[in-house]
Amino acid sequence: MEKMNIMVVGVGGQGTLLTSRIIGKTALEAGYDVKLSEVHGMAQRGGSVVTFVRFGKSVSEPVVEEGEADVLIAFERLEALRYAHFLKKDGVIIVNDCRIDPMTVVIGASEYPENIIETLKKDHTVYTIDGGKIAKELGNSKVLNSVVLGLGAKYIGFSKEEWIKIIEKTVPPKTIEINEKAFLAGYDN
Repeated sequence: MEKMNIMVVGVGGQGTLLTSRIIGKTALEAGYDVKLSEVHGMAQRGGSVVTFVRFGKSVSEPVVEEGEADVLIAFERLEALRYAHFLKKDGVIIVNDCRIDPMTVVIGASEYPENIIETLKKDHTVYTIDGGKIAKELGNSKVLNSVVLGLGAKYIGFSKEEWIKIIEKTVPPKTIEINEKAFLAGYDN
């Protein structure tokens, strides 16, 4: 592989940054040059969070330009729609099929768009997963990011074992088992 450009987007508190770090560490462990860039919006207030992970034989810039992302992982539907223009023509969008109203919708200044998944599917290859539901079934709603990453990992590359090894090294020790189960639930979905 020459280069892989990944964009991870979500809402503050969904695990966007941790997910990006796991992707970056997995690529680094596999011997690739890795660049990671985190753009914190209003993360603490439930605002948009965007991260870029680029890896390959040699990577000079951390930021993924519009039309260059191979994989867009979105932890919320509207975030997927908001950043879909970053995807390559043959890129893949992984969407956690959930709705979190942004502040503009909460205060009534705008409306949440209808049929987001259907709209995205008109121009892109889209795979959806209900990460929140799966995480709750596993007993911990906080691992939804690991569920979604599990699905995304199939389109990024590397073996299940390589991913698990990095998850074990990255998540808090007491959460390793539940994060592994969540990742595998997404991967095997």
